[in-house]
Amino acid sequence: MRLGFLVDARGKVPVKVVARTFASGKTEKLVYQCLSDLELPGGKNDVIEPEAFTFDKFYALYHKICPRNDIEELFRTITQGKADYMNLEQFINFLNEKQRDPRLNEILYPHYDAKRASEIIATYEQDEAANAANRLTKDGLIRYLMSDENAPVFLDRLDIYMDMDQPLCAYYINSSHNTYLSGRQFGGKSSVEMYRQVLLAGCRCVELDCWDGRGEDEEPIITHGRAMCTDILFKDVIYAIRDTAFVTSDYPVILSFENHCCKTQQYKLAKYCDEILGDLLLREPLEDFALEPGIPLPPPSALKRKILIKNKRLKPEVEKQELELFRQGEFVIDDEEREDASASADVTIETPAADPTGEDIVAPVIQYTGSTTNVHPWLSSMVNYAQPVKFQSFDYAEERNIHHNMSSFSEPAGLNYLKCQAIEFVNYNKRQMSRIYPSGARANSSNYMPQVFWNAGCQMVSLNFQTSDLPMQLNQGKFEYNGNCGYLLKPDFMRRHDRTFDPFAESPVDGVIAAQCSVQVIAGQFLSDKKVSIVLQTVKIEIKSVGFVGRHVR
Repeated sequence: MRLGFLVDARGKVPVKVVARTFASGKTEKLVYQCLSDLELPGGKNDVIEPEAFTFDKFYALYHKICPRNDIEELFRTITQGKADYMNLEQFINFLNEKQRDPRLNEILYPHYDAKRASEIIATYEQDEAANAANRLTKDGLIRYLMSDENAPVFLDRLDIYMDMDQPLCAYYINSSHNTYLSGRQFGGKSSVEMYRQVLLAGCRCVELDCWDGRGEDEEPIITHGRAMCTDILFKDVIYAIRDTAFVTSDYPVILSFENHCCKTQQYKLAKYCDEILGDLLLREPLEDFALEPGIPLPPPSALKRKILIKNKRLKPEVEKQELELFRQGEFVIDDEEREDASASADVTIETPAADPTGEDIVAPVIQYTGSTTNVHPWLSSMVNYAQPVKFQSFDYAEERNIHHNMSSFSEPAGLNYLKCQAIEFVNYNKRQMSRIYPSGARANSSNYMPQVFWNAGCQMVSLNFQTSDLPMQLNQGKFEYNGNCGYLLKPDFMRRHDRTFDPFAESPVDGVIAAQCSVQVIAGQFLSDKKVSIVLQTVKIEIKSVGFVGRHVR
């Protein structure tokens, strides 16, 4: 049992976090009392040392607050209410008839026998007399059912188990949209802390909307420009990224620049990235993965502890010429360039009729249709495997065959391409990367369901991490696999050029047979803090594919 999720940044277990884990309101007082009964700190503002909060303590607390009446009923059914223990024969029957999946191959996964059942009893039965007699008490059964042997997921897949030597485009990449915002898209608050939080959560692609700073120092800022959001300093964000980028995962981080700065301040962007990130910044392409047509992207394994910049890049010949002038101190920025850069960021104001979640929107939504193309040569030279280009068509992209070019699609545009050219979209993502971002109508920072874009092989399906809605929960569950490293290998039929995949077909993959899954709800706890009639309690179970392509079932 892993209890690390309760530990805060200080390495302590806050009592109030333990209380919120179980319930709220009156039940919180019960948690405080139970902690005191277990000789642990029980004050609301107290903290517990992780070494003192052992699994046995957590187990005792859990059963004081959440008695498992369902398991007690199961135990009585097995023993027919005639004994306070299960004998070996009863336990073997339970393991084979209730616990074992009957679809399993009997050679690879043989039925439980007396030897295996005895091993389980010896491991989980705490009563010495019952253990010696090869019997399992109710407490032993509960401990066994709560153990890793009955985990709802394959525990080995929570570690890094996937092949990490495939090109970057072969992976789903945990991605954030407008990372700096802690609330609404319009009139919201920007925070440096958001970058720390999302990177520590395993996110591998963060967004930085860069604008010219104000005041005497003219430090470049990050904000949702002209959307009445607060701003933060660009250099503070770079420091935060440097400190937290590789705490959770060693695999590469992509900084998605939305660059609205003039060249003078773009020089500062490049300077801070160079000086603060240091050797973490990937300044040059790898020797074995040249930036040439037909050359695949490097794998995550070759980019460990490297930060990539996604920003528009100058044409090679222009960049070479201007970079040489810059290094010689002869690069001159026109006095009118600042105004030209600001003008290049087209702004449109859209007032949607309704939010996709059904909530009313009272503020107009500002959309930015493009960042500056007037790029400083030093910043341009730092861009390599994530070069954004304006999307023309799937045929045009296939003809050019430039794997390090990528395009971003708004949620509505991406859905439109899925409806009209789903197979072409999948094939595009076999070769190069795409990024999807939420519709401008989502002023309340709600999220779209990411599964539909994962089904098309889109790598960077960017979500508003500050909103813990169902789409974000699905994203968190999906990327918990593979060591929470932020990269998940796509299924082989979505990577291989000799396979055709249509995400909307009844049988999308040849040779793959759909599996059926049925779920029986045995019990539920803390469905509501309020006293309501049982007929008003409604539970909806929704199963979604988080490790493979598929449709959800209700």
